[in-house]
Amino acid sequence: MRKIVVVIVVLAVSTFQYGWAQTASEMHAKAKSFMNQGDYDNATLIFGKLIEKEPTNTEYLKDLAFLSFLKRDFAKSIELGKYLTEQPAADVTTFQILALAYKGIADAHNTKKVYKKALSKFPESGVLHCEYGEVLAEEKDLTAAINEWEQGIKTDANYSGNYFYAANYYTQTNQLFWVIMYGEVFVNLESYTKRTATIKSLMLDAYKKLYLNTDFAKWINDKKTTPFEKAIATLWSKSVELSKNGLTPESLTAIRTRCILDYFQTNTHSTWPWYIFNLHQFFLKEGLFEAYNQWLFGAANSTTAFQTWIENHAKDAEALTQYQRSRIFKMAPNQYYKK
Repeated sequence: MRKIVVVIVVLAVSTFQYGWAQTASEMHAKAKSFMNQGDYDNATLIFGKLIEKEPTNTEYLKDLAFLSFLKRDFAKSIELGKYLTEQPAADVTTFQILALAYKGIADAHNTKKVYKKALSKFPESGVLHCEYGEVLAEEKDLTAAINEWEQGIKTDANYSGNYFYAANYYTQTNQLFWVIMYGEVFVNLESYTKRTATIKSLMLDAYKKLYLNTDFAKWINDKKTTPFEKAIATLWSKSVELSKNGLTPESLTAIRTRCILDYFQTNTHSTWPWYIFNLHQFFLKEGLFEAYNQWLFGAANSTTAFQTWIENHAKDAEALTQYQRSRIFKMAPNQYYKK
């Protein structure tokens, strides 16, 4: 009889725990829904009930820390963030939330401390390198900032933010090669945002300045030029004649076609593999390279001319759009050549 009672009690406890787990999951989803809708009071109410039941649940506490940040209750967000980042299971997002809270009170010192600590635990996180670089840039420490963005590119090749900030930085320092290289990776990783249009314009301007002002022989032989730059600059130097009538989407298509054909006909592609060039080769084979270059440079050069091109090449424009929407672009690993 005693055994039967014990079994009944165990079953009752198990059923209660299962029931609470189901209820808690639903409550958590509802709280996050309220938070996403901007209804912070109802979200806070539900999180309060959840944490009252499970005071050490890090997922609830992390969401509450972010909710507190959104409510501009930075003190509460910092309190929770400090506790959570000390836990063994602290993830990248946890450190981001604490850093955001410190930024909210303009505490740059502690913001940087958080990112340093986070990067010691997650040294290959592209988003952490990117955000830390932003903080450093805000303090005008641009050398340290670009080092973070470069490290982010090196360790996390498919996080777009580092390419965006690096391309902007190299525009300011007139390192046109890297504006083009990093810019094109960025627009393929992040193809349809406001930032995409910005980088496309920077790329077009970089090509114009490059072909207008560059002494290719001097650039290629400069001791400061990296081996990867030398290899690609050598290919570009062969197409200078194609730029004599100006840099337009049409002339850039011709220049870039010449470059890709030379790239794959020499050992350059095996010595310096660069996934973007594989993409160029694919578009050439598919008959979409003109459409791709129009997508890159058309609107940046002339919105009217680009619209006219689309109207006259609707099939190619649609084929390119369908391709871009049907695949997720991934930069190949181990193709970091900046240093």
